Amino acid sequence: MERSWATSAGTGAGPHPGTGADLHLDLTGPGGVRASLIRALRDAVRTGRLAPGTRLPSSRSLAADLGLARNTVADAYGELVAEGWLTARQGSGTRVAPRAAPRAPERGSTPPRTARRPAYDLRPGTADVSAFPRAAWLSAARRALAAAPNDALGHVDERGRPELRAALADYLARARGVRTDPERIVVCAGFTQGLSLLSRVLRRRGTREVGVEEYGLRFHHEALERAGLRRSELTVDPLGADVAALAERRGVRAVLLTPAHQFPTGVPLHPDRRAAVVDWAVRTGGTILEDDYDGEFRYDRQPVGCLQGLAPDRVVYFGTASKSLAPGLRLSWMVLPEHLVGDVLALKRAGEWSSGVLDQLTLAELLTSGAYDRHVRAMRQRYRRRRDQLVAELAEHAPHIRVTGIAAGLHAVLALPPGTERATLQAAAWQGLALEGLSRFRRGDGVAASSNEDGLIVGYGTPPDHAFAGALEALVRSLPPGV
Repeated sequence: MERSWATSAGTGAGPHPGTGADLHLDLTGPGGVRASLIRALRDAVRTGRLAPGTRLPSSRSLAADLGLARNTVADAYGELVAEGWLTARQGSGTRVAPRAAPRAPERGSTPPRTARRPAYDLRPGTADVSAFPRAAWLSAARRALAAAPNDALGHVDERGRPELRAALADYLARARGVRTDPERIVVCAGFTQGLSLLSRVLRRRGTREVGVEEYGLRFHHEALERAGLRRSELTVDPLGADVAALAERRGVRAVLLTPAHQFPTGVPLHPDRRAAVVDWAVRTGGTILEDDYDGEFRYDRQPVGCLQGLAPDRVVYFGTASKSLAPGLRLSWMVLPEHLVGDVLALKRAGEWSSGVLDQLTLAELLTSGAYDRHVRAMRQRYRRRRDQLVAELAEHAPHIRVTGIAAGLHAVLALPPGTERATLQAAAWQGLALEGLSRFRRGDGVAASSNEDGLIVGYGTPPDHAFAGALEALVRSLPPGV
């Protein structure tokens, strides 16, 4: 038997904003009337017959139209809300949840994943670029350009502008405990360029295998592989990477780590392991590649100093302006041991691109004037408020979901019940929320205990302030219910 109802709701304003269109619901099929109603409504949303934002009739009205018990309709609505197809709010009724609807693909093309940008973006790895210090940057650019010598506009030194390298040497010593001088700093057009340069130098010097954390970014590992280096995964647990395994892997001559705030699990490298990996490098002549991608952002205590300060001759320190300012600047830096500087510069000189001179001079002016410190302090407070807001929202609406990792950086890790990560990501997509699961960043062979965990990586740095509350509401609606 086919039943239908005339919707008296839509996406417009007013007490009766509906279109008056008939929606036909086929309530036949296995599982009884309740299951058939859930199936029919889900199909109407999936196919677009019920558009996002459409207000559904009250459970009483729809029950009367279909000749069903009100509880049957209310239960169906409740299940579809839990699945993320519908949303329910006091005073707003039950509506079709916002979502990124798929477009019909062109013939012969691969169907796109979404037809439009998500309403909210909680993917990790990006700062809030809406907070870029435009006025301070413009003021610094004017001062830097006025003071720049004529030769600054000529060919670029492979190391980078001396003004920036001097400013970085002072800032890194003061803020991160780096021990260096300007001659050992090389400015790069992004972290990946620096990693690629160093990987090729290590390969030419005889390194064949590099230790990496079992969780990490794919393009970092691809940079190693393009240089001809094999990866040897290190288990990551609550104490950070298990660097003790390096002693048993005789072929490993270098190791890439995120010791201040492991990406993405959010744990710091334990002091005993910090000492152990430095001892390994000194004892074996190995090289530590330290990615200090967000070391300036620690919220519960002073940031831990970098590894480089413990062994400047064995550690290559990588820093970037991507998290503190904006990734579009393409400004990063390497602090190199003296014995690697010549080879890196020779390779960079052979056709590698450089960051723009004016941007380098502007960043140098920001650093020396104190404007950079003021901006970092302001962003530290902003991101701390966001993390606190995230934790409070979960405590109130999803207390069964645990936030793991230290209070630092631009992302948090949410531990999920086993087997729920994929369904949670699907629910998030239906809520118009861009989100990443922990499994996406797993690069190991899956034998470690940590490799079996389900989780979400919630990047609270990306949304502008006005969108953050809505992003958290969408996140909470996407999470699996408590037991």
